[in-house]
Amino acid sequence: MIHKEGKTIIINILINLLIINGIFYFIPINEYVFAAINFISVVFFGLILYFFRNPKRKVDENDNVIYAPADGKVVVIEQTQEGEYLKDKRIQISIFMSPLNVHVNRAPVSGEIKYYKYHPGNYKVAWHPKSSTENERTSMVIATPDGKEYMMRQIAGAVARRIVCYACEGNQIHQGDDIGFIKFGSRVDIYLPLDAKVNVEIGQKVKGNRTVLAQLH
Repeated sequence: MIHKEGKTIIINILINLLIINGIFYFIPINEYVFAAINFISVVFFGLILYFFRNPKRKVDENDNVIYAPADGKVVVIEQTQEGEYLKDKRIQISIFMSPLNVHVNRAPVSGEIKYYKYHPGNYKVAWHPKSSTENERTSMVIATPDGKEYMMRQIAGAVARRIVCYACEGNQIHQGDDIGFIKFGSRVDIYLPLDAKVNVEIGQKVKGNRTVLAQLH
């Protein structure tokens, strides 16, 4: 399935590729050159379709686990002071999404969106330590029915220049729901309570709605 954020882009690219290939069809050029242009067009269009894929992964809601909010590689697991909203020490887990990963962002827990803010910023590489606080990003806090709060950040990288977030304060979301999309390489941070049992390690590849990042006591 193709994500809704890619449909307009895909249609525009398809139209442009058809026009370009149509022009070359009527220009007298070597047949091998024309075949190469067609091949490159098909490959390029296939990569765009691949990037905007949105595999459906339903989850059974479980209040005792935190699912990965994105596909990618774990690049940070550390204790840190969250200073924007939670104002306390948390376990930060960061997932880097390369351009080849699924770029859908999913809700790691069920609850109410208590806080949301968009931050303009820089475009450092997504694995840079300061990208969490200096890059363009969104911050959202999900409050679970038992009163616990979890922060999640979508962070733009050196290539990603378009963050889409569907969070609105007061909205109820369910674990596994699509809550955003970041185009062309990026990172997601999640801030967990200190007593959470982390189930992943640095360098591990994870999948949204599939990998359990942590378990709660």
